[in-house]
Amino acid sequence: MTRRWSFVAVLLAAAAATACVRTPAQRIKDVQRSVQADRQPDKLVERGKLFAALGDENRASQYFSAALDNGADTKKVLPLLLQSYIVSKRYRVAIDVGKNYLQKDPEDYHLRYLVGTLYAAIGDTSDARTQFEQVLVTKPEHAQAHYALAVLLRDSDNDWVKADYHFRQYLELAPRGPHAEEARASLLKKVP
Repeated sequence: MTRRWSFVAVLLAAAAATACVRTPAQRIKDVQRSVQADRQPDKLVERGKLFAALGDENRASQYFSAALDNGADTKKVLPLLLQSYIVSKRYRVAIDVGKNYLQKDPEDYHLRYLVGTLYAAIGDTSDARTQFEQVLVTKPEHAQAHYALAVLLRDSDNDWVKADYHFRQYLELAPRGPHAEEARASLLKKVP
C-alpha cells in the first residue's frame, strides 16, 4: 500500500510540475506584457531622468524619445529631450527634432527661440535670424529674441541700423535685463 501511495504522490507531483511549465506561447505573451508595461510613457520618462542624472545623456535621450513615441505629454517631455541633446552637444539633432515639432505647432515661440539659438550656436546665422524674426512675428514682446536678433545683425551682417532698432526694443522691454548694459553700449546714439 505504501508503494501505491508513493506512486500516486509521484503522479501528483508530476501533474503539478506540468501545470507550472509555461508553453512557448504563454512565455511569449508574458514577455509581450512585460514589454508593454515597460513602454508606459511615465516609466520611460522616469528612466530618462535617471540616466540624465547619472550623466548618460545619450541613454536619457533614447528614453525621452521613446516616451514621446508612446504618447507622453510633448510640452513636458520635449524640453527634457532637447536638453539631453544640448548637454551632449548634439545641436544639429536638437535642431532637427525642434523643427519637426514646430511643423506641428508653428506658434510655439519658446521652441522656435531655442531652435534659433541652436542655429546661432552652430554658426548658421541665416536660419537663426529667420527663427528669431518668426518669434517676433508671433510674440513681438519677446525681449530675448530682440536681443539675439540684434547681436546677429550687428556681428554677422554688420547691419548696425537694424541692430540698433532691436537693441532699443530689447531695452524698452527689459530695461534692467541681463543684456541691458551691452545693448546700451551697442546703440548708435546713447539713451539715458
